[in-house]
Amino acid sequence: MKPAPGPAAAEATTGFSAEWLTLREPFDQAARNTALAQPGLAAHLERWRLAATGAPLEVLDLACGHGANLRALALRLGGPQRWRLVDNDAALLAALPPVLAGWCRQHGYRFTPTEGAGNAGGCHIAGPGFTAQVVCERIDLAQALPSMDLAAARLITSSALLDLVSAAWLQGLVQRARDTGAALLWALTVDGRTSWAPADPDDETVHRLFSRHQQRDKGFGPALGVQAPAMALQLLASAGYQATQAPSDWLIDGASAPAMQRAMIDGISTAAQQQDPAALPLVRAWQARRQATIGGCCLAVGHVDILATLR
Repeated sequence: MKPAPGPAAAEATTGFSAEWLTLREPFDQAARNTALAQPGLAAHLERWRLAATGAPLEVLDLACGHGANLRALALRLGGPQRWRLVDNDAALLAALPPVLAGWCRQHGYRFTPTEGAGNAGGCHIAGPGFTAQVVCERIDLAQALPSMDLAAARLITSSALLDLVSAAWLQGLVQRARDTGAALLWALTVDGRTSWAPADPDDETVHRLFSRHQQRDKGFGPALGVQAPAMALQLLASAGYQATQAPSDWLIDGASAPAMQRAMIDGISTAAQQQDPAALPLVRAWQARRQATIGGCCLAVGHVDILATLR
């Protein structure tokens, strides 16, 4: 499907552009820091990591984008690690080494490129208490999941992916992870909680259309959209996993982050209009009111992080 204008709508139809990933990253980082600091999730992750001793920890990151999972987790996981970063977007994969190099410079970590590692390059990172050997691979996850080699993975991660996939695809991932004994850490899955302050009379109507748009096929079959967290927990329980979840909400203050709030308004409006063209006058009026009051509005978008390990 042709990408709709506006980062939020583009995410809802085709995936992530580099520009959208850059714009949303501060909000992702703040949300993930909050989730990973929650006692339940943090304690579950620590118990699992302490039990995963011995050989380097093998991590498979699905739809890796700019490597946000590695940057969020490498220090927390600690010890020797091997990361396999997988995405189908050649441009995002090409941008990964510079992004990781910049992150290393910022934190004083050692970064060494390793050309030829994987099919899209790689690197080695050394920081306080951890090392990470990184390989990057271009793989179409919508088609290749059944044939991917997951045998080595001890932890399978993803970020902002579950709401884009179908129930059948997610069930396949859970079953394959169960067969290999891998733990799963899924970050930033939308759960349908959205609120504006102050509210607008048409918020509910517009967001209902947007949520329905999120359930369109993104290449993985009918997308789960806001049903993803509940479906994930159901599938994990059926497969014998113990799961812990924590909120990882975006808080977007228009006064301090007008570009992000404007992008959200435009993206939501575009998707809502695509979902129901008859609602165009209502949606455009809502968009105009929201744009006119960006400096005085705050938007909260609900997300959930889920960590699952085998009992």
